[in-house]
Amino acid sequence: MREDELVIRADGFDLMSNRAHGSEEEMASLARLVRPDARVLIGGLGMGYTLRAVLDILPPGGKVTVAELSEAVLRWNREILGPLADRPLEDPRAEVVIGDIGDVMQNSPGEWDAILLDVDNGPRAFTMPANERLYGLQGLNIARMALRQPGTLVVWSAFEDAEFLRRIGRAGMMARVARVPAHKDHGVDHVIFLGYWG
Repeated sequence: MREDELVIRADGFDLMSNRAHGSEEEMASLARLVRPDARVLIGGLGMGYTLRAVLDILPPGGKVTVAELSEAVLRWNREILGPLADRPLEDPRAEVVIGDIGDVMQNSPGEWDAILLDVDNGPRAFTMPANERLYGLQGLNIARMALRQPGTLVVWSAFEDAEFLRRIGRAGMMARVARVPAHKDHGVDHVIFLGYWG
């Protein structure tokens, strides 16, 4: 680890780093935000890079809600991590809800133009077993029902998962996968699963 590197870990595994966040930022560009009042739901605050990328392309009348389980992660973003992504929490279009992204989706049918999930290292519930419900057919159906039409589900992953891609299709969305570098222009490829609704 370098002196200028910051890492968030869970159970001894690196989840994210300030040195490799290009693919998290790419999630925003894949979300297809077309409405002037676009509403975006992000699962997981991380180091704020995905939120910043969404805010940078969000129309002035749009709004972003981040569902974050950890109050510590929120506190870190308000303090030491804030400058990394140019303090996205200070943007009036952004709000953070401390809670489970699955509950937020279930309680907001037809509300979101895009849902971006970056809560694990992929669709295998790496950080919390309870996240498994996000990636099963029932969870994907909940995500689809939470989207407006047209809407996009965007799921970040460190690895390929052909079965998950098929499951997105079975949930009634047009499914595809994008491979993007961890860094802006180089590095190991990460995988972004996409589900288009409407």
